[in-house]
Amino acid sequence: MRLHHVQVACPAGGEELARRFWSEGLGMTEVDKPADLRARGGAWFRAYDDRGGVAAELHVGVEEPFAPARKAHPAFVVADVDAVAARLEGLGFTVDHSRRDGFPGHVRCHCFDGHGNRVELLQAI
Repeated sequence: MRLHHVQVACPAGGEELARRFWSEGLGMTEVDKPADLRARGGAWFRAYDDRGGVAAELHVGVEEPFAPARKAHPAFVVADVDAVAARLEGLGFTVDHSRRDGFPGHVRCHCFDGHGNRVELLQAI
């Protein structure tokens, strides 16, 4: 078994803010949704490894009524958690550094996409 993707939600019309967080903030690449799914709205993003393979995939789906995931969250391993956190903060996204040393073998932070969904970023130490 392997993980194919993780999905988070956004309200109708929230795709541009999602693109800002996932593409500009986290550096993921937006990929085209299959034609039969485009009418549902949302956006799909991928991160690639050094060989061009898919390292992570995240789908943002439209949900009405919308409620952000405040506890449940995807967690991504990044090369430099401080650099990614600074980029997100520079874009105006909230980053919580209060649990930095709370996960053995890693430093981490929690951030929130523009719709309030919690996301964890980890860096191995």
